[in-house]
Amino acid sequence: MLKVDQVPVRVKLRVKARSTGCNVETVALVNSGFVTEKPQLLIPKRLAEKLGIWPPPPTSVVVEFGTAGGPIRNFVVPEELEVSIIESDRETKPVICDAVISHVEEEVLINDKLGEELGIIILGLASGKWKLIDDPADKVRETYPPQYW
Repeated sequence: MLKVDQVPVRVKLRVKARSTGCNVETVALVNSGFVTEKPQLLIPKRLAEKLGIWPPPPTSVVVEFGTAGGPIRNFVVPEELEVSIIESDRETKPVICDAVISHVEEEVLINDKLGEELGIIILGLASGKWKLIDDPADKVRETYPPQYW
């Protein structure tokens, strides 16, 4: 059970669909256990609709992902998204990544490769403390509350 003082790292993102030009600001959970070969952002179907990429375009493929609850199939749209972290003092350079569209998940999830390319450094796994790789040494950023789609 999650204690009140235990909060995972969540960051605020600007997510842009390259095929439609639509963009959305959202909060995403940094999930180091979401391991793939390429940068990927898992987005709920409702967010995919808002970005104009649902129903999935012809460039999408169905991929089976292994999860703690067993295998699940998601649509993957290769190199569809431009993602950047937005903070009150800065915005990171956009990173191009795959869109993984989920019928099940309600939160946006950042995979290991995308988190690294965005420059996320986790300082506290249970306290939600984090920073960007090029932040000053004493800079500590706070997690965001979850956003459910």
